[in-house]
Amino acid sequence: MGFFGRLATLIKSNLNDLISKSEDPEKMLNQVIVDMNQQLVEAKKQVAVAIADEKRLQKQYNNEKAVLDEWHKKAMLAVRAGDDELAKEALLRKKEHESLAKAFEDQWRKQQLAVNQLKTALRALNNKIEEAKRKKNVLIARKRRAEAMKQIQETMSGLSDNSAFETFDRMAEKIDQIEAEAEAGAEISEEYSGDVLKSRFRKLEQTAGADAELEALKREMGLIPEEAPAVTARVEAEEEAEMDEEEMAELEAALEELKRREEMAKGG
Repeated sequence: MGFFGRLATLIKSNLNDLISKSEDPEKMLNQVIVDMNQQLVEAKKQVAVAIADEKRLQKQYNNEKAVLDEWHKKAMLAVRAGDDELAKEALLRKKEHESLAKAFEDQWRKQQLAVNQLKTALRALNNKIEEAKRKKNVLIARKRRAEAMKQIQETMSGLSDNSAFETFDRMAEKIDQIEAEAEAGAEISEEYSGDVLKSRFRKLEQTAGADAELEALKREMGLIPEEAPAVTARVEAEEEAEMDEEEMAELEAALEELKRREEMAKGG
């Protein structure tokens, strides 16, 4: 298998198979790309050598063609001079160089065709390497995503153990119990060693709201009579206020009378 055949085999290999190997796929893919680039550099060198050979053969062909043209001119010069023997020798030398020129031309044409084929193959290989680079990036992204998903699944599998959640709930209940015990202790301490009157009023405030709500509910259900109109209560309050004013006036009058009598008794 030739050089380009080996390089084509390397590039055409299925890069997805690297994922299933024991080596790190990402490192393997990067190394494969490095190897491909090195092979591509060598391929370019060989193509450059082939191009140089083509140019050398073309130059040799042109030189031989120039030489045979020169001998053709010399033969014509000998004929004009009337020296046929010299003209024949010039034509024989021309024929030798014509044969060489034909051989160099054949080799040059073949080398030119080979160079064109090598250039085409080199472009194809370069395209395949660029494609492999792009595919490598996709494969590396797939590999990293798969590793992330695997890590998440392993984490979720670890969390699926109910013992961790049960421990969490048990600790929450324990903290609730500690808080309840602390509040109960504070309440008992205040009731028996603190301000007893303050504690009694707090209990009264706690039950007052419930008593009022219970009374409102019973009134809504018709179990207790509705309250008397507010107007009646206001009239009674005004009457009581008027009676209080009259009593105060009588009291003040009695005090004035008592004071007057005391002064008269002193004067007598």
